[in-house]
Amino acid sequence: MFLAGEAGVIEINGTVIVELITFLAMLAILARYVYPEIVKQAEARQRAVAEQLAAAGKARADADAHLKEAQAKLEDARKTAQGVIDAAGKSAEQLRQEMRQKAEEEAKRIAESARKEIEAERDRAIQSVRGEVANLVVNATEKVIGETLDLNKHKQLIDRAIAEVASGDGSR
Repeated sequence: MFLAGEAGVIEINGTVIVELITFLAMLAILARYVYPEIVKQAEARQRAVAEQLAAAGKARADADAHLKEAQAKLEDARKTAQGVIDAAGKSAEQLRQEMRQKAEEEAKRIAESARKEIEAERDRAIQSVRGEVANLVVNATEKVIGETLDLNKHKQLIDRAIAEVASGDGSR
């Protein structure tokens, strides 16, 4: 038997029929036994890949969540550190102000103490000068007058002389 075609004549003989039957038998065996196993393996592989993709997606979501949590903790730590730094700065400024205030108070106390001491020393010096002036006046009066004065006269002269010395006017 011959089939005519454009490319030429194909001769169909017994060998072609046997090969065709063998091919169809082999195709049936493959379709019946091998193809379902290949499909099953392909589906299992597809499920495994899908599971791995899902696991990778979950792992990525977990990693993103952990990253956000870590960033939040880092931001909290930064805020806490900034709060500590600010508090330390305020504390240092407050301590500096307290120390300055104490130093000023101590300086005022020392100045007041020195002023009081100078005032007391001035008063002692004035008393000493008054005593010296009184003695000088008595001695000078005795020399000028040539006699000893009674107590009232003596006191009046001393008071007048002290007043003149204190006013800085040594002339009468």
